[in-house]
Order: sequence, then structure tokens, then C-alpha cells
Amino acid sequence: MKLFMRDGFIDRYTGTRLINPGVLRLVHVVLVNDFQAHPHGKLSETHLAFWELFPTVDHVVPISRGGRDDESNRVTASMLSNQAKDQWTVEDLGWKLHPPGAAAAWDGLSRWLVDYLVANPTVLAQESMWEYPNPFGTYLARVRQKPALNWCAILGLNQ
Repeated sequence: MKLFMRDGFIDRYTGTRLINPGVLRLVHVVLVNDFQAHPHGKLSETHLAFWELFPTVDHVVPISRGGRDDESNRVTASMLSNQAKDQWTVEDLGWKLHPPGAAAAWDGLSRWLVDYLVANPTVLAQESMWEYPNPFGTYLARVRQKPALNWCAILGLNQ
């Protein structure tokens, strides 16, 4: 989540605004029949929005091509961009690296998620929020254990 905030929830390969994984997970839970999600992202069983808007971490220079496994070589990308880039470099593909966004301008709907969960705390009790691993799970687990924690602090948002 820290990297996504650093990059302002922007796909650094396309410049597209991405959505906090918790928001996408919540939409899936609320609209399970219309917004499907496969536990392993199987394309035929997952709404395309997950692939287009779900942020993931990518290595600008792949580890297999000599890239470092540290923050200086990591960027936010959609799952779709990450899959398309695969083992190639930005130069190999003729892509450009877009500058990071600013979380103050676009936070991937993180503040909306905070507000929604504060107003609707019972959603965290739904087992479908916990069916299978999801990147937002670490943050949800903190809240499940200590509901009094400040949501903004959990998500790394400035108050």
C-alpha cells in the first residue's frame, strides 16, 4: 500500500488512475454476481475492472534482466500492464515511465473506503471479505483485531 500511495495510485506505464484493492474487493462482496473475482484472477471468471484498475507492484527492470529488488526499481502498475510488460524493459516495449501522481490529488478512493467502512462496520464481518488472500487483507486484519485503530493511519493517509 505504501508504494501505491507513493505513486498516487497511478499506473506508471499508462498514466491511468487505479483503485485501492480494498475498494475493488468491497464492490465484489456487495455485487458478487455482477462483479466477479476469481481467487487467482482467472480472466474468464474475473471482472475486467480487476485487471484494469487493480494496482500491483512491478519491477521497472525485471529481476531476471539484472534489476534490483528494491524500492528504486519498483513502480505501481495495473495487473493488465504488469502482465503485458512481463520480462521486458520499458525501452524494449517503447513505453515511457509516467511520473508518479500525488495521493493528495488521487488516492484510489482510499478515503472513500475509510468513510464507507466507518459508516458500515458490519461489512468486515462478512466471510466473503476473507474468502481468499487479497492485498488489502493485511489492513483489514489490523482493523478486525483492533477496531479502534484509526483508518487513515492504517491506510497511510494523511489526516
